[in-house]
Amino acid sequence: MISVPISSLPFVFQSKIISEKGNIVGYAALIYHYKLSIPYPTKLSIVSVINKKSDTLEQQVFPIKYQPQETFYHHLIFALKYEGIQLLFFKALFRQISVNEIAAIVTNEPASIYSRKIWFLYEFLMQEALSVEDADTKIKYIELVDEDQQYAIANGIKSARHRIVNNLPGTVDFCPLVYKTPKLEAYILANLSAKNKLHLQQIHKDILLRTSAFLLLKDSKASFSIEGETPSSSRAVKWGSAIGEAGKNSLSAIELERLQQIIIESNRFVKFGYRKQQGFVGDHDRESFQPIPEHISARWQDIEGLMNGLLHTNELLEKQQYHPVVAAATIAFGFVFIHPFVDGNGRMHRYIIHHILSKYGFTPQGIIFPVSAAILQNIVSYKKVLENYSQSILPFIEWKATKDNNVEILNNTKEFYQYFDATAQTEFLFDCINETIEQIIPNEVNYLIKYDEFKQWINNEFEMPDKLIALLVRFLEQGNGTLSKRAIEKEFANFTEKEVQEVENKYTEIFK
Repeated sequence: MISVPISSLPFVFQSKIISEKGNIVGYAALIYHYKLSIPYPTKLSIVSVINKKSDTLEQQVFPIKYQPQETFYHHLIFALKYEGIQLLFFKALFRQISVNEIAAIVTNEPASIYSRKIWFLYEFLMQEALSVEDADTKIKYIELVDEDQQYAIANGIKSARHRIVNNLPGTVDFCPLVYKTPKLEAYILANLSAKNKLHLQQIHKDILLRTSAFLLLKDSKASFSIEGETPSSSRAVKWGSAIGEAGKNSLSAIELERLQQIIIESNRFVKFGYRKQQGFVGDHDRESFQPIPEHISARWQDIEGLMNGLLHTNELLEKQQYHPVVAAATIAFGFVFIHPFVDGNGRMHRYIIHHILSKYGFTPQGIIFPVSAAILQNIVSYKKVLENYSQSILPFIEWKATKDNNVEILNNTKEFYQYFDATAQTEFLFDCINETIEQIIPNEVNYLIKYDEFKQWINNEFEMPDKLIALLVRFLEQGNGTLSKRAIEKEFANFTEKEVQEVENKYTEIFK
């Protein structure tokens, strides 16, 4: 193997100031060396010139003894050993280097764990076989994905040719990966699903049913609000009903189009089904009206293949009993990054979260997590996890403005949507689910209990119709416990001044 300088020793790398004096190695060094048109890893690997080891969100630092030899094979070994598998990188690398170089790795070290992983990845991603003999049958099988680093399926498929167990959580057409972080491992260990079910068991059935109905409508409205829309009550109820059915029908192209028609209602300006035009999320320049993309969607020519891959991966993860939240983040964020429809992608993306959590039994039957409500409360973080992905790939998408002020994509971008790191998105989704369990559901249950107590007191004192009680509570909420002059003079003119004071005091006593 020819030795060439691959390690990099910069003070600034990828617009970041490197705090540690040392060599950048592994994936980042290889991307830099081969000038691959892909984003650098979120976390850089650095071999320090001193005997130091540390791990932060942006970099992991290794002592000098970890420095790999200056060959692309040894940097690949380092990457596979300490940085997990990055399919986007391997696809770009295999296009850059010759088939003979890969074949030489396998031929020189046929029994090596790492040469066999590289061999498998080449034939898996490129869908073509190398001119090398099958691995010796005496060699022990190894799993492709190191489960100490990244989440994988439990029952991988054995490849006798490579003596590799393919435990990738996806197919060749769609396979995002998620790193195991302390945060994710803590959430999984906490077993949020069981925790939620235990909480719900302690709630009276009547309260639980009313809570569920309200949360369904709350989630529907929140999903529209995230898109900057204020739907009519009937439209919100209709979409809420669709959310309530999440998990019953299998995800398919036809099912997704059905849901799009519920979201959009009219096809006067929107053609239903997968896009037949390019698309982007962003704005237009006020003067020239030229596009200013924040996110460029997958090329429309790639959508059918990408969506078939996403749907097949969804089937695989469900069959393999992959963790529900990790699966939901992988599939739902993959969907919104692809942006397969002209309109309705955001709401559909959040529906998919509901669907997978329900389908896997993570949420109890009949109870829909108001995930959109939690996202709305954390909208800044939500936009950040979307933008971090979109901004990382934008520099590598070649495009020009069209006559109708859309974008025309000029290069191959398919792999950006097939193979991405979904770790940040998974952490965000877990945060939202945890907030739903710890705050949103208990707060709604608590509100209904207080509402019933106040309602009973009002009925005992005044025998007021339910509709009027609801209006009274609304006015008191708006006035922070005080009825407005307008309410006292009109809707509740029958109250005496003393009764108004009693009502306000009782409301404050119960609700505050």
